[in-house]
Amino acid sequence: MKPFLILQSIFFLLLTLIMTATTSAFGADLGLIKPSTLTQDNTWIILDCRPEKNYDQGHLPGALPFSWEKLTATDKDGVKYRITPPNELAAILGNMGISEKSKIVFYGDTDSSWGGEGWGAWVFTWLGHQGPIRILEGGIQAWAKVGLPVEKNRPKEVQATTYLVSLKPEADVTVQQLVDHGDQYTLIDVRSTLEWLRGHLPNAIHISWGKFYQGADRAPLSRVQLQKLLADHGVNLNKPVVYYCTGGIRSGYTWMAHELSGLGTAINFEGGTEAWDKHRP
Repeated sequence: MKPFLILQSIFFLLLTLIMTATTSAFGADLGLIKPSTLTQDNTWIILDCRPEKNYDQGHLPGALPFSWEKLTATDKDGVKYRITPPNELAAILGNMGISEKSKIVFYGDTDSSWGGEGWGAWVFTWLGHQGPIRILEGGIQAWAKVGLPVEKNRPKEVQATTYLVSLKPEADVTVQQLVDHGDQYTLIDVRSTLEWLRGHLPNAIHISWGKFYQGADRAPLSRVQLQKLLADHGVNLNKPVVYYCTGGIRSGYTWMAHELSGLGTAINFEGGTEAWDKHRP
């Protein structure tokens, strides 16, 4: 092979690696993984982020259920959709055979999952996960499109382990932080237009979460596409971008798309408008 062709091959290999994996602002090894790549490595722990009824109708072989509906609850202040506390999450993950160094793949359908695959990636980033975190590119739709199998049986009992949390509180933001330092952030409301019209956080920009994915497989936007979307809405990327929705799920997906793009720091306001409405002064 001629030297030029060798250099060209190396360039495209490096470009592929850059596009499929990135180090997030919080130190997480975050990226996309194609179905064909996932089938070649059985060391990944696969988490299905759709509702459990969808999981039971057919899921990737060996996948474990990881629905946000099972991992959020109304807190003592009446705020809905609050995430399970870190120590309890660690116990749940340990019982699933997941440690802080496990190789994790999230998938959903960006429909019934409400973007839970992105929320899952955010949760593990927030917990300080040390192993690689991947999102199945195109979700279960892409998996099915290439004729790969699904199964209905739940995996047999796994060997429990310990999950050690190294919490990254900076991946989240509180109501008080937004009240005291709101001008230090760019706020993006990713709820529907109707939800937006009913009320939103001061100075927020509205971009529905459905604009952050594309195509029949509902894959996240590329860096160039996302950069254009944000520019078209006047988003200032010189400040950390805070994504929010009702309770952090849809905004978790948009956080993921932003982090994958490498366009600067993004934060998921996990409490969302539920927390804002309860705790704002």
